[in-house]
Amino acid sequence: MTYYPVSFIVKIMTEQTFFGLGIAPNLLNILDKMKFTVPTPIQHKGIPIAVEGKDLVGIAQTGTGKTLVFAVPMIQRLSFIKGKGLILVPTRELALQVDETFQKFRQIIGAGTAVLIGGASMENQIRTLRRDPRILIATPGRLIDHLQRRTVRLDDVRILVLDEADRMLDMGFAPQIARVLEGVPSDRQTMLFSATMPQEIMRLASSYMKLPVSVEIAKSGTPVEKVVQEIFIVRNEDKKLLLEKILYQYHGSVLLFTRTKYGASKIVRAVKDLGHSAAEIHSNRTFAQRREALDGFKSGKYRVLVATDIAARGIDVSGIEIVLNYDLPEDPENYVHRIGRTARAGLEGRAISFAMPDQGGDVKNIERLMRKVLPVSKHPDVPEADFYGGYTTKPHPTGFAYRGMRRASGRRPGRRR
Repeated sequence: MTYYPVSFIVKIMTEQTFFGLGIAPNLLNILDKMKFTVPTPIQHKGIPIAVEGKDLVGIAQTGTGKTLVFAVPMIQRLSFIKGKGLILVPTRELALQVDETFQKFRQIIGAGTAVLIGGASMENQIRTLRRDPRILIATPGRLIDHLQRRTVRLDDVRILVLDEADRMLDMGFAPQIARVLEGVPSDRQTMLFSATMPQEIMRLASSYMKLPVSVEIAKSGTPVEKVVQEIFIVRNEDKKLLLEKILYQYHGSVLLFTRTKYGASKIVRAVKDLGHSAAEIHSNRTFAQRREALDGFKSGKYRVLVATDIAARGIDVSGIEIVLNYDLPEDPENYVHRIGRTARAGLEGRAISFAMPDQGGDVKNIERLMRKVLPVSKHPDVPEADFYGGYTTKPHPTGFAYRGMRRASGRRPGRRR
């Protein structure tokens, strides 16, 4: 007989908990010990579907706790069915964080997990695979490497998870995903999670899933709750001054996004010159360097983590006070993914963005996606700037924009109707 702590029984009687979602008692006890008491909306809606073995499409923003939606049902179902679970993720960092979640249940998993990612020792991964782990967590490229070496097999996969599926497609992994989907048995459970629902995701669901149940927590482009958003219009030459003022004004951890790897390195040097600890994470850094930077950011060794959009998803660091968009992203949806790194799991956070005077169009695209207006802030110690009216570049005195850009009315310079 399983005995529950009195505190756990009281929670069941007074508020929404994981009890009643179809989760086995031993897993409920672990969740309670981990202080996971109140399920997030995606957990409350998704876990019962996944526990029943149904195919699931989960649409939810980052920071909503979707890892538990597939981790708990996978562990529970693998305890009484034969075969393996396979989780495909877009980045190495996300793979390691998913594995951290599974390790919290290692007393139940039994045969354990294997993390198959690039940048790590192939030989060590092969040794781990020889121990026949029940759960594989992999990035698409490295999984294909193992398939070509015949060090891993897919014919015994009974539960398949595609996490951050839209991100994997954005990164060009569609051919690898297709190969995996064609290699796993048709008699399987498939769970797909995405922050957005583009046509490619809909095609995946219709082609490779069996009557999937869709759970959508927020519409595409919806920012996470409790994020205070503001934007500063600032000239490029004044960005470092504004950064200095913000780092002085706020005292918590800062995840800073820049568009380029070169820009990330320059900003790290500037932040260090201001007396703050900082690290960088982007594709030019080795896996070991990226891991050290992320671990150092989590532990407080580094106050500021400067990243390109490689880190826009999959970084699960609690307590980030500020997400700072030093450069606006090229894709408006990446703005939503970036700011989702703060205000996670119901906590509060702040998103601050720097927009240059010629980026009014970029800001409008973000606002259109989110269906809200970003409040503009000014700093008394930084020179004021403003967008160039309705133009995407500074207008020429004759009324036309430079470089052949369209006027605000949509007419091209030099053309008559």
